[in-house]
Amino acid sequence: MSKKAAKKGFTAGLGQLTIPLVAIAILVIFNLIRDPSFFSIEIKHNIDGNSVLAGNLITVINGASELAILAMGMTLVTAACGGQDISVGAAAAIAGSVFVKVLKSGASINAGTVILAFLLACIVAMIFGAFNGTLVAVFNIQPMIATLILYTCGRSIAYWINGGATPTVDSGIVKAIGGFIPGVPIPTPVIIVVVMAIIFKLLFHFTSLELLTQSVGINGSAARLNGINPTFIKLLSFIILGVCVSVAGCIGVGRLGLINHETLLLDVEMDTILAVAIGGNNLGGGKFKILGSIIGAYVIQTLTITLYAMNVSSTDVKAYKAIVIILLVVIGSPVVKKKFEKFMAGRASKKAASEAKGA
Repeated sequence: MSKKAAKKGFTAGLGQLTIPLVAIAILVIFNLIRDPSFFSIEIKHNIDGNSVLAGNLITVINGASELAILAMGMTLVTAACGGQDISVGAAAAIAGSVFVKVLKSGASINAGTVILAFLLACIVAMIFGAFNGTLVAVFNIQPMIATLILYTCGRSIAYWINGGATPTVDSGIVKAIGGFIPGVPIPTPVIIVVVMAIIFKLLFHFTSLELLTQSVGINGSAARLNGINPTFIKLLSFIILGVCVSVAGCIGVGRLGLINHETLLLDVEMDTILAVAIGGNNLGGGKFKILGSIIGAYVIQTLTITLYAMNVSSTDVKAYKAIVIILLVVIGSPVVKKKFEKFMAGRASKKAASEAKGA
């Protein structure tokens, strides 16, 4: 690849991240003006006596962990299928219920039991992901309609898995998954987000998944003519999202120390879709950038923490978030981008004509 082509690709990638980067910058500047100490970080001792990092910044990056992980998987589904999975919260509740069911089935909870519980939760979430993917990829049902089935009944399935109970999990290992590993001051969910991001990066680097997904999302018929199997790629994107769902569900269980099918990651679906949109990804499918979705998740969480810091009631937070997010999505829409590019091109033409005239 030539230097010119590489520079063009870098510029295009940076352009896609403009909206989320500008959004996070505005929120940071606003909070620093409102309260210069808003992003200060300090070391405190938690209830277990361990030294851990604390502060609003830690609260933001820690609180957005499940959302960031779900946004990674949702980005693939969006890119490949041109639609979104609205059942991720319900599927996470199912994965979390399976996780707890396996943990409670043994006499004691040790590292082996936790790993087994997580793997089984992954398998179950992947099966449900494959179910959604089959409806979309094989039967050509619009993703939001196809996943409405699991969105409607998923939490009921989670309820049945544990017999309607909300069993607690008394385990230091599970507690560490949603909190802190003893001796490590960084929240474990933040570390898990980094690990998941690295896995996606390696997956895209050593396979052609990124290119294949974008090709299918842009034009499935053309991709098929070029030897790509759109059905498989779409199905695979839902299965990968299933893995992300199980990881998020297990983190949620670790945070609470129990499974509550009614509240675990409740209403996370819309925030996940918005994180993908704010990240500059086309909701109609095609080109995507995982990093943009991750930043989008932190934009949403920063906005939430900011509103709470301003003493906005929990009932009003959603309304304020909706207003801000609508502005961000509209500004980043293809129509606005096209008009802005046309405006900038016109200015550049006038400037070039003025310089030529002056010469």
